[in-house]
Amino acid sequence: MTLSNEPLSEQYRLAALEYVRLDAAATILEESKSAVLSQEMKKLGDVPASHAERDVKASERWREYIEEMVTARQLANEAKVEAKFIDMKYWEYNNAEATRRKEMGL
Repeated sequence: MTLSNEPLSEQYRLAALEYVRLDAAATILEESKSAVLSQEMKKLGDVPASHAERDVKASERWREYIEEMVTARQLANEAKVEAKFIDMKYWEYNNAEATRRKEMGL
């Protein structure tokens, strides 16, 4: 988290947009998993499906795809936490201000 002079509402907006972008990228990879598996199996030609699936899932290409998918979800989740953190800072600030006003009125 970098400190910013922008209002918390703008910080939250930017963090939330980043989360949406990263979540979409992760979701595309997750939703494409079976299509990618099928495409890789098809490249192996006329072999039994069970053998083709085994070979694809044992490949370096498949491992890299899964790693990319998991990393994308991790980045999206980190962005979600960042947006939530900014939201929490906003509510903490509001609470502190309300407490300060209340104390000044006593």
